[in-house]
Amino acid sequence: MANRILIVANDSLARAGLATLLSNQPNCVVTGQIDDQADLNESIQLYRPDAIVWDLGIDAARTIDHANFRDIAVPVIALLPDQTNASEVWSAGARGLLLRDASASSIASAVNAVVEKLSVVDLVFSAALFPMREQSVVQPVEELTPRELQVLRLMAEGQSNKTIARELEISEHTVKFHVNAILGKLNVQSRTEAVVHATRLGLILL
Repeated sequence: MANRILIVANDSLARAGLATLLSNQPNCVVTGQIDDQADLNESIQLYRPDAIVWDLGIDAARTIDHANFRDIAVPVIALLPDQTNASEVWSAGARGLLLRDASASSIASAVNAVVEKLSVVDLVFSAALFPMREQSVVQPVEELTPRELQVLRLMAEGQSNKTIARELEISEHTVKFHVNAILGKLNVQSRTEAVVHATRLGLILL
C-alpha cells in the first residue's frame, strides 16, 4: 500500500515541485499540500497522511522558532538547505533530516522508514548530531560488492525480489543469491535488519 504524504512548504513552487517528484514514486501518494502557516492539525484530519515532508526553505530558522514536531501526530521529514539548523530541527522532534536537494527516491525511502518508526538522517548531518556514532558501530565482516549495494538500495525502497530483478535486468534467482549474501555479510536475519544496519553503517541513505 502506498504511503500517504502531506507536503508542507512556505514556497508554492517548492510544494508543487515536491508533489510532482513524489507522485512519480511507486510507493507514494501525495494527499495534500499546505503552507507552513496553515492549521496543521486540521490538515492532518483532512488529508490523513502517513508522513509529512516539510521543506523548511532557505530561511529555516523562521520555521523552527515556532515548530514542535513532537506535537504532530504523524512523523515529519524535514528538508534543510544545509547543516546550520540541523540540531535544532532534530531536537524539535523531526524523525528525518534530509537536504533540500535530496532525490525523490531518497525522500520516498525516508518516508518508508519513518512510517516503520525508524529515524532517517542524511550523512551530511550525522557527524554533527551523533559525534560518537561511528565509534560504536560494528563494521560488516566483508565489504559488499557494487551489485550487492545496488540490491541493498532497492531493498531499502521496499522493492520485491521480482521488481529488483526487473530493475537490474537479472534473474530472480540471482537476486535471492545477492540478498542471502548481504544478510550473511551484515550478520543479520532479515531484509529489514539489513536495511537498518546498513543505514547505521552509512552504506545506504534512506
